[in-house]
Amino acid sequence: MSGIRMSAYKAGLETLYFTGAHRVLRPVFGGIGAILMLHHVRPRERQDFAPNSLLEVTPEFLESVVERVRARGFDIVTLDELGRRLTEGDDGRPFVAFTFDDGYRDNLEFAYPILKRHGAPFAIYLPTAFTEQRGELWWLVLEQTIRTQRAVVALIAGKVVHFDCSTAALKREAYQEIYWWLRSLPETELRAYVRDLAARHGLDFRDTCRKLCMTWDEIETLAADPLVTFGAHTVNHYMLAKFPPETARNEMQQSKAIIEARLGRPVKHFAYPVGDPTSAGPREFQLARELGFETAVTTRPGLIFAEHRDHLTALPRVSLNGHFQSLRYFDVLLSGAPFAFFNRFRKVNAA
Repeated sequence: MSGIRMSAYKAGLETLYFTGAHRVLRPVFGGIGAILMLHHVRPRERQDFAPNSLLEVTPEFLESVVERVRARGFDIVTLDELGRRLTEGDDGRPFVAFTFDDGYRDNLEFAYPILKRHGAPFAIYLPTAFTEQRGELWWLVLEQTIRTQRAVVALIAGKVVHFDCSTAALKREAYQEIYWWLRSLPETELRAYVRDLAARHGLDFRDTCRKLCMTWDEIETLAADPLVTFGAHTVNHYMLAKFPPETARNEMQQSKAIIEARLGRPVKHFAYPVGDPTSAGPREFQLARELGFETAVTTRPGLIFAEHRDHLTALPRVSLNGHFQSLRYFDVLLSGAPFAFFNRFRKVNAA
């Protein structure tokens, strides 16, 4: 999200909050619950160049959110309970489910103690290559490459482009241009490009995975607690819609099988990597059903409505975005008002 769009979005949230419109609209657009999406939870680091900071919140903000949903009368539920409420038509209190993508070590170090203290269940979706310390966190490798260099040479659309990265502002410009060009490529090309870029600038992409992601031993420690549910998130964190059907199916099926074998329990829930409409659509939603997943979540923004009982493998989530760490914003998001406008007043967006 550009700085201008972010400012406009924040202004919209502030307007809804201070006019009280979000409270008025909640009975209409508030749905029956929300699935919250997080990635990193860790203390704030002051950095001028942090293009992926939207994917991290502080432990203090996470704790304030837990306290807020309880104070607002929401139940904090497991994914199993969420699925039950949808399929059985439970008319109980509104609910919230906490979910974490990618299996980062800070989930164990910082998020788990908070959620444990509050008795709050949560789920972590695992890409098994990350857990095996061989995953390609290409968006973070790109960030690290640009952070450590004063200049970067990139081959974009067949042209050699020299990026001046001598200041934080120039680094941000370089990251945005390279990142969005990469997103337009087939993913195999995207990954090969980032591997080559990192290697040419003296970085090993695997170091990022080893530093940030939990090992199986750490996951097994968490798995001993009944508050924790583990879901599948593919093997390699591929944007599934960019691959042939057999590749997508294998990624989903193998990640499920690997986690089940390692933890000795069924894996019933799935998250689509990246999870936007360019990465997961009706084909992937159908594959999740065929593979026996009871629920599957996207990154499409929205709350949960009773109508989602017919779309359990295309569930939206509410991102706890690092750029919006304010309980005012969170209250507005839980009202459903911003998502109603974003989704053109459709309760379900599964196309």
